[in-house]
Amino acid sequence: MTFDLSRLDTVQLVPLTPFSSDGSKVLPDVLGSFTRWLYDAGVRVFLPGAATSEFHSLSAEEVLSCVSATRSALPDDAVVIAPIGMSVSHAVSIGNGAIDAGADALLVMPPVHPYLCDVGMGDYFRALTDALPLPFLAYKKGPFPSDELLGELSRAGRLVGVKYAVNEMDAVTRFIESHRGKLGVYCGTAERFAPFFHLAGATGYTSGAGNICPRLTLAMHRALAGGDYAKAMQFLRTIRPIEDYRARAGDSYNVSMLKTAMQLRGRDFGPPRPPQRRLTPLEETEVRTLLEPILAAEAELGG
Repeated sequence: MTFDLSRLDTVQLVPLTPFSSDGSKVLPDVLGSFTRWLYDAGVRVFLPGAATSEFHSLSAEEVLSCVSATRSALPDDAVVIAPIGMSVSHAVSIGNGAIDAGADALLVMPPVHPYLCDVGMGDYFRALTDALPLPFLAYKKGPFPSDELLGELSRAGRLVGVKYAVNEMDAVTRFIESHRGKLGVYCGTAERFAPFFHLAGATGYTSGAGNICPRLTLAMHRALAGGDYAKAMQFLRTIRPIEDYRARAGDSYNVSMLKTAMQLRGRDFGPPRPPQRRLTPLEETEVRTLLEPILAAEAELGG
């Protein structure tokens, strides 16, 4: 199956999942409207229901409602990548529904199972690719799947890209050099590490901060793609307070900080679901303060 990898050479945005005020229901209409707002800001690649979208707290039906709402809100030139994972049956159920909803590709989420090895991970990937006809991307966040297994899966013809979320730059560089022109490699650890991945040869990166400042992060990517690293680093310095806050306490503010920032920006996406933390009033004040210069910079770009 052919897939134009150049469409992924950009910011790959993970839109937050909006919940009702008690967190019990996904609100597809709110997500659809928000997705269209992001598109109008310039975003073209979307990963609804993925990690920052609280994948592991969503049922298969809720993931699919996010994929469907996103796809329905967007023109054909936007790329929608649906996350799949957990058990094989769970992943295949989401994958089949995502195909029906019009997803362009599937992202295999990092395994959460204990007792992992490449032999079992290889069987897992092959079970998914045998069952689902869409192009696959892998989300690498640990030792498994290994770089060697990812190369093997790429040569088999169905794996088209890797969201590489291990910040070992020598390993990333070697991996990209080994698969250049055959496999898309994208920074999976967002804006803080994107410039360094780009120097190694990655052509895009995933973003959660783009929910708050899509024009800023797109401008940063344009600077990277144009080789203007000084300008890219200027944009990163503006965006970085968001990413630094999300990274606190072992990245445990990843979702909750963004949901608080969205509410402060006038978009209520409801609370994060447990086991995600909720911010204290003092932390909300901190977020409000750090957002002010970021939103001012975003406004200067037309946001």
